[in-house]
Amino acid sequence: MKTVLQIILALVIIGLGYGLYKSIQVPIEFRRVKQQRYDATIEKLKQIRTAQLAYKDENGTFTGSFDTLINFVKYDSLRVVKAIGRIPDEMLEQGMTEQEALRRGIIERDTIRVAVQDSLFGPTFNADLLWKVPYTNDSFQLGAKTVESGNVDVEVFEAKVHNDVLLHDQNEQLVINLNERMSKKQNKFPGVKVGDLEEPNNNAGNWE
Repeated sequence: MKTVLQIILALVIIGLGYGLYKSIQVPIEFRRVKQQRYDATIEKLKQIRTAQLAYKDENGTFTGSFDTLINFVKYDSLRVVKAIGRIPDEMLEQGMTEQEALRRGIIERDTIRVAVQDSLFGPTFNADLLWKVPYTNDSFQLGAKTVESGNVDVEVFEAKVHNDVLLHDQNEQLVINLNERMSKKQNKFPGVKVGDLEEPNNNAGNWE
C-alpha cells in the first residue's frame, strides 16, 4: 500500500510539474511566434506601402486591388529624372546651386523610365505573392478611397491582417487576450496594419 501511494504521489508531482511548465512555456512560445510573424508581416506591409506610393505617383490615386497593384509592379515603369553633367568642385565651393547650374546649362536633366520591380524591389522579388499574409494562405485586406481632411480631398489606402488570421494556429485564449489588449487598452487595430481608410495618417503602420 505504501508503495502504491508513493507511485501515485510521484505521478501527481510529475503532473503538477508539467502543468506548471506548460503554464510558463506556452505564453513564452506564443510571444516568440507572434514576434516572428509580426516581423515578417510588417516587412510585407512595407513592400505594399512602397508599391502603393509608387502607384499613386504614376496614377494620382491608390488602388484597392491587389491584381492592379501586382500588375503595376511587374509590368509598369516609373519616371526618373537623370542628371547629365556635373557641377565642378570650384563652382560648388563658390556657392553655385543646382538651379543656377541648370539655368546656365552646366548640367541638364533628362526624364527616363525604369521598371518598377527592378527600381523598387530588385529582379528576384516575387510580386505575385504581394497579397499573401506570411505563415497563412490568406490575403491582406486592401482598400483605397478618397477622404475629406480640412476641406481637402486626400487619397488614402489601408492594408491589414487581423490577429485571428495571422495567429490562427496559436493558443485561442492568448489570441483573445492580445486582441482585447490592443483594441481596448492601446486603442489599436488588433493585428498589423498600414495606412487608414478613415483619416489620413501619412501611410503609417500601427507598429510605428
